[in-house]
Amino acid sequence: MTILPLGFLSQPRPAASEEAATHNKARRTLAATGINHALHDGFTDLIYVLLPVWQTEFALSYGLLAMMRGVYSGAMAGLQIPAGRLAERIDGKILLALGTVVAALGYVLAGLSGGVVGLGLALLVSGAGSSTQHPLASAAVSRAYGKAARGPLGIYNFSGDLGKAALPPLIAILLVIMSWRHALLLVALAGLFVALCLAMLMPAVGKGFGHKPSVTTQSAQAGRGGFSWLLAIGILDSAVRMGFLTFLPFLLRDKGASLPTSGFALALVFIGGAAGKFTCGWLGERVGTIRTVLLTEGGTAALILAVLALPLTPAIILLPLLGVMLNGTSSVLYGTVPELTSPHRTERAFALFYSGTIGSGATAPVLFGLLGDAVGPALATVATAITALAICPLALLLATHLADSRRA
Repeated sequence: MTILPLGFLSQPRPAASEEAATHNKARRTLAATGINHALHDGFTDLIYVLLPVWQTEFALSYGLLAMMRGVYSGAMAGLQIPAGRLAERIDGKILLALGTVVAALGYVLAGLSGGVVGLGLALLVSGAGSSTQHPLASAAVSRAYGKAARGPLGIYNFSGDLGKAALPPLIAILLVIMSWRHALLLVALAGLFVALCLAMLMPAVGKGFGHKPSVTTQSAQAGRGGFSWLLAIGILDSAVRMGFLTFLPFLLRDKGASLPTSGFALALVFIGGAAGKFTCGWLGERVGTIRTVLLTEGGTAALILAVLALPLTPAIILLPLLGVMLNGTSSVLYGTVPELTSPHRTERAFALFYSGTIGSGATAPVLFGLLGDAVGPALATVATAITALAICPLALLLATHLADSRRA
């Protein structure tokens, strides 16, 4: 008769212990990247609250204001792909923490700037720091959860909307009791704190991702074609969202809104956007990606026109629903990226997708801003609604590349 050691009963099964460790690592990755995403999206969208302040202080036209916004987004978009490439040599966790520090320091410089040129350079620095966040964090979550990543990616994207809903109204409140320069310094301190939390909480991502498996020519061509349509939809969707948000504070001001009211209105849009991440993700699973995109883009166009035409109070009441539509498409698109790309190209696919969408967010407000200077903000806002409708035929072209196209 064999006598087993007494410690045998207390020892966990190796497979169960390894599975628990993997699950815990995935949850820590999602939590850390979610906190970081909230900060960076808040960093990006608090600029909308400051645009009227900068217009008054520096006497800027709509085109120049949009250009200031575009400096930040342009730096963030332009460095997405280099950040993805750099992650193949340096641990993604290190890059994410360093990027957050640089983004925060950019806002320190913005608060200390003495003029519009210094402010523009500071926004350039902050945008460069934010370039690491989207591709590296999305890829980290995708790899941590594997085939079950669509849901966690939705949670990760939702976390960004929490930052959008929190930081812009916070800045609006701070502007009542202090200057915008001091308000940015406080926000930058919060960024440095988040960078410290990221370094402590997030598991190591690693350098490179091993062997790159081969794919068949047919599947590779299908993936490229489908990804191209997906990217085109993402670019136009981002253009609509950023273009409309650029004009929203001015539309509300013309309707009689105060600065705190505009900040509250923006918060309503972002809260609706956060709800849209979940709502449209749930809807996409049940009715298909294409029907969801058609619904959100058609709803976006209709609600933009309604907000433009209505008085202040009814327009503000519609903003949460408009936020659902504005952000709903993106939640479906982000989760579709891994479906249309090979596993070994996840980082580069996300980097390319975010480069396109964020680059659109940088250039579209400039183009819409110049249009606003030429025809006025109202007609320029109508142009954003027309752009939303232009996405619908592209969605039908994407349908043939998706597994759920039969449901659409």
